[in-house]
This record gives sequence, structure tokens and C-alpha cells, in this order.
Amino acid sequence: MTRGKLLPLRRSEGTPAELSDEALLAACGVGDGAALGELFDRYHEVVYRFLGRLAGPGQADLDDLVQATFVELRRSAGSFRGRSMMRTWLLGIAANVARHHVRGEVRRRSMVASAAELPQGAAVRPDDSAEQRELLARVGEAVAELPHDLRVAFVMCDLEEVPGVEVARVLGLREGTLWRRLHDARKALRAALGEGT
Repeated sequence: MTRGKLLPLRRSEGTPAELSDEALLAACGVGDGAALGELFDRYHEVVYRFLGRLAGPGQADLDDLVQATFVELRRSAGSFRGRSMMRTWLLGIAANVARHHVRGEVRRRSMVASAAELPQGAAVRPDDSAEQRELLARVGEAVAELPHDLRVAFVMCDLEEVPGVEVARVLGLREGTLWRRLHDARKALRAALGEGT
């Protein structure tokens, strides 16, 4: 072994299946996909069960929440300090992922509900209600049609109301790039909804 050169994961000492959780986590921190895969194999059922209990029965996004947990584990691997068991730390990440998801769901439902509300004192006519539903469907379709990068910028900034500075940092973008994506997303949505540019 060469002195002065740190090897994150030495295969000669064993396969990922033979390494400790902490060693795998350290390897994840330097981008070892096999280590992340092994941690996923070890803990995905635990995380799935934990998130299922947090989110309640019938949660349609449970697989996505599990995946988001392991994406966050890979991103945060360098911050593990060993003050708890790796499993406990991972469940803390899962709890944060679930919390952010629930917050987002509350915001989305609130936005849909407020968009569907009629002005006070207005008589509810069947054609008004149909127009509201049609508009909401068109908006949903238009957002779904956005390219992924534009959709992420729009949803995080405009729907989730996350400050742009944070979004840019989390996505690893320059602020100018984020603002451009957000501008392009809004422009595309206006065009799709027939509101001009």
C-alpha cells in the first residue's frame, strides 16, 4: 500500500457484503456505488417498513420515499460522525425525507384547494365547477409536460416555496442557472395554458 494515498474501499480486504456498515458508509461518501448497493440491500426493508409506518397505509409514494432516503444517504455520508448506530442515522434521514414529503403534500393540497375555490358570494354553477376542474387538469398536464430540469425548478421554487438560493445549492447549480430554468418553466406553462409569454 502506498503511503499518503487513502483508498476508500480496498477490495482485497473483502467484498461489500463482508464490510461493516460504517466502512460501507465511508465508501459511499467517496462515491462507491457498490457500497451504496450493499447498504440498500441491508436496509431497504427496514426503511420501507419504517416509512410505511410514518406515512400510513396505502401510501402510493412509498417506493419513491425509500429511494429518496438512499439518495440522501449517499449525499450525506460524509456527515456521519459515529455518534449513533448507522441504522439509527439512516432512519433519521428517512424521517426527514418523509417530513419533507408530507409538507409538500400539504402545500400541494392547499394550493389545489385554493385554486379550486370560487369567490365568496358567487353562485356555484355546474359550468363554473367544470371549468375549474378543466383548468386544474390543464395545469397539471402542463407541469407534467415540462422537461425534468424545468419541472424540478418550478415545483421546488413555486409550488414548494423553497428559497431559490437553497434550491440552487441542493441541485448543485449556479443561481443564475436556476433562475433561467424557473423563467423557462413559467414561460412554457403560460404558453401551454394559452396565456401568451
